Amino acid sequence: MSDTRPRGMTLLNDALTDYIEAHALPESELFARMREETYRDLDSPQMQVGRVEGSLLRLLVQISGARRVLEIGTFSGYSGLSMAMALPDDGRVITCDVDPVATSVARRYFDESGHGHKIEIKLGPALETIAALAEQGARFDLVFIDADKTNYSEYFDAVLPLLPIGGLILADNTLWSGKVIDPQADSDHALVAYNKKVRDDPRVEQVLLSVRDGVMLARKIA
Repeated sequence: MSDTRPRGMTLLNDALTDYIEAHALPESELFARMREETYRDLDSPQMQVGRVEGSLLRLLVQISGARRVLEIGTFSGYSGLSMAMALPDDGRVITCDVDPVATSVARRYFDESGHGHKIEIKLGPALETIAALAEQGARFDLVFIDADKTNYSEYFDAVLPLLPIGGLILADNTLWSGKVIDPQADSDHALVAYNKKVRDDPRVEQVLLSVRDGVMLARKIA
């Protein structure tokens, strides 16, 4: 298969990126095909998480003992499936998106993987979906945010009450190819605001990881 790694989504040079990937969990043939199809057929394929970030998500689900996961931003399914694979057979991922084309790709790979019964795709604006889930009394152990950047802070506020003490929130793209240093566009400013919001919130403890394009990891403590 061709090399479709999203080089523009990391602040590291190619040699270090190769070295890091060589020491991550191996990528299965199914994930490789998912990545290949995403880059061949879908718009904005760089939105797909990379192999290293997928490995991180999988390990965090395992380490935390999460059983219920909420994902905001499905795209073609790499991150959702990575997390679902780490769940017990009765675990569940609810994943939100607005794109029926990308999520149809995700659904095919979910079902082929043998873990599709753990994953529910909800199409529609994520804040509306989260509000409906909250109304139903839904609770989650881990939330992964990887959707429209201007709503990151609103997503954080919406999901934090749905987590127990010790629950995790991960947000992707929180270094935004370095644009958080000198923000210009609305999305740049939104991510700067999100990072500051999480840092200053006494209900969580946090670390900003330089994985791929940045991952803000927050743990609820109050």
